[in-house]
Amino acid sequence: MSSPQADSERRHDRLERHPTTGQRNSLWSWPEAKSPLRIVSNYLVVWLIRLSPSLRLKNWLASRLGVTVGEGVSWGLESTPDVFWPERITVNDHAIIGYDATILCHEFLQDEYRVGDVVIGERAMIGAGAVILPGVEIGEEAQIAANSLVAHDVPAGETVAGVPAKIVDRQHDEASTDPDSVDE
Repeated sequence: MSSPQADSERRHDRLERHPTTGQRNSLWSWPEAKSPLRIVSNYLVVWLIRLSPSLRLKNWLASRLGVTVGEGVSWGLESTPDVFWPERITVNDHAIIGYDATILCHEFLQDEYRVGDVVIGERAMIGAGAVILPGVEIGEEAQIAANSLVAHDVPAGETVAGVPAKIVDRQHDEASTDPDSVDE
């Protein structure tokens, strides 16, 4: 695996940068970035996605927003796709987006806003409360621990945790969760 610095550079290289002018921060320019009517419409649909207990309805609504939704995707209650650029999200087959997880495809900064695609691989699991930043790619069967901030790509099959999320040492994890390895 490459270093977090290299992953961060790749994520940042994938982001589209849109400079903004004026004395205020870039969030003030959102009406020029996206139609206010589109954002209101998106927000209402996202609100329904967050509250609906039906996985079929969640997937159907997300696809109406432009999210690419694979077969058997599961969105937990309160999970939130990006309101501004949902069409930049791809969630592949049988992925799980946990309770209150957030997938962002934009970041508003002081002098610019950035937009990037988020790709979640097949059978990936996003834990409750996790936040995925724009431009991040999460590999097949990767696991994101609850309340993690994913600012770097996650290779297939890896488990990450923390703020910012880092790869978890599997040998340490296996030893600490194996009931036969408990010291008495």
